[in-house]
Amino acid sequence: MRYSFSGPLVGRRRLLLAGGAATAAALSPGLVWSAGAAGPVHRLKPGPGQVKLVGDGYPETAVWAYDGLVPGPEIRVRQGDRLRIEVTNALAEETTVHWHGMRVPNGMDGVPHMPRPPIGPGETFTYEFDALDAGTFWYHPHIRSHEQVERGLYGALIVEEREPIQVDRDVTWVLDDWRLEADASISGDFGNFHDLSHNGRLGNTPSINGRLPDAFPAQAGERIRLRLINAANARIFGLRFQDHQPRIIAIDGHPVEPHEPEDGQVVLAPAMRIDLILDMIGSPGDRATVVDEFYPRLAYRLVDLAYGPERLRDQPMDTPIALPANPVPEPDLAAAVRHEVVLGGGMMGSMTGAMLDGKPLDIRTMMRQGMAWAINGTASSGHVMEPILTLEQGRSCVIAMANDTAWHHPMHLHGHTFRVLSRNGKPTRFREWQDTVLLSPKERVEIAFVADNPGDWMFHCHILEHQSAGMMSTIRVA
Repeated sequence: MRYSFSGPLVGRRRLLLAGGAATAAALSPGLVWSAGAAGPVHRLKPGPGQVKLVGDGYPETAVWAYDGLVPGPEIRVRQGDRLRIEVTNALAEETTVHWHGMRVPNGMDGVPHMPRPPIGPGETFTYEFDALDAGTFWYHPHIRSHEQVERGLYGALIVEEREPIQVDRDVTWVLDDWRLEADASISGDFGNFHDLSHNGRLGNTPSINGRLPDAFPAQAGERIRLRLINAANARIFGLRFQDHQPRIIAIDGHPVEPHEPEDGQVVLAPAMRIDLILDMIGSPGDRATVVDEFYPRLAYRLVDLAYGPERLRDQPMDTPIALPANPVPEPDLAAAVRHEVVLGGGMMGSMTGAMLDGKPLDIRTMMRQGMAWAINGTASSGHVMEPILTLEQGRSCVIAMANDTAWHHPMHLHGHTFRVLSRNGKPTRFREWQDTVLLSPKERVEIAFVADNPGDWMFHCHILEHQSAGMMSTIRVA
């Protein structure tokens, strides 16, 4: 059964383009954790709230939020600082906080029972870890995340470089899409089987920083560092900045050789982050459209860059934009152990069955139990599971991933940062450092990393419905 929604995007915001045509250091053999400079204690309270998501003409939307805000408070620290974040659970159910992309000790990772239990209603827990790497990260729950994140529980975590590059503004856009009813309420069909077995929960209302966007104010001649975070359950954003030439300077928080995006489209899968340098080369009074066209037949205007009447400078800044490297250990490819991982399942896939809770099940029986995906032939129904791989601490590892499905999968590895070595056998141009890599249908991707952080680490698809329906596993470093 296919689902159709006629929420606030219909009419005012659908804006489909015609025919879609416009259209702390890391050391081997293990991480060394040392108390960095102590900063203030940050406090977060996840709980129910109300936000003006859609704007005039619609009621407020009931959400779950950190401190009543969507996104939650932006946490900013300096590289090398020690974070202390006190979380008090005001929800009626258990929750956790996962610090996505941060290389943290295993007990601070926010995955329930790996090894710490979740935070119960009314309970308080303090997360504490060093900010080893500078970059753009984010935080969100890792329990029933397909609903808790979708209801608004997420926020940005920014680790500033000790010597940041020169820009006029440092701006964060937390991107999301919401499945709303006509009264701006969140549709309650979480985890329906269509979403679980297809491409996840796609919404009908995009947002930037928790609001239905209209215009982003800009000044002619200014230089902006634009930090993009995709907090959506399933939507892949493919952003095109009309009449502008953004340059990518970081992916998933880590520096990359500055370059323009391929074909001019900034592709951001769920959980990924991309830092851009955006020189405002328009003239006072101009407007330029930012289009999301990842799904070409459903392309729409996300927001306009709206120039004010003043000009800051006549020519773009002529200063370096390359970021300093983070202290991530380089994998030794010659000595690396090699493993293969196969992603299977989903509708229109070839998987006939998988292991579930230690029992072999055919695909029909799996689907009747709400499970549709597997990694190396095993579907997981909970966070505590036997690891698919056990790696020696300090050893380099290459994982060859094959997406044997008809759908996209952004695969996320906790506790580590990996290099993306190749796609379909072709070496990548930039050998990007990432923690979440997008695999297209039938695509093969090789990644490499040093297994220097001991513990059991989640490895899963960050389309949250895919994770919920079996596409998650554990990699053990011991």
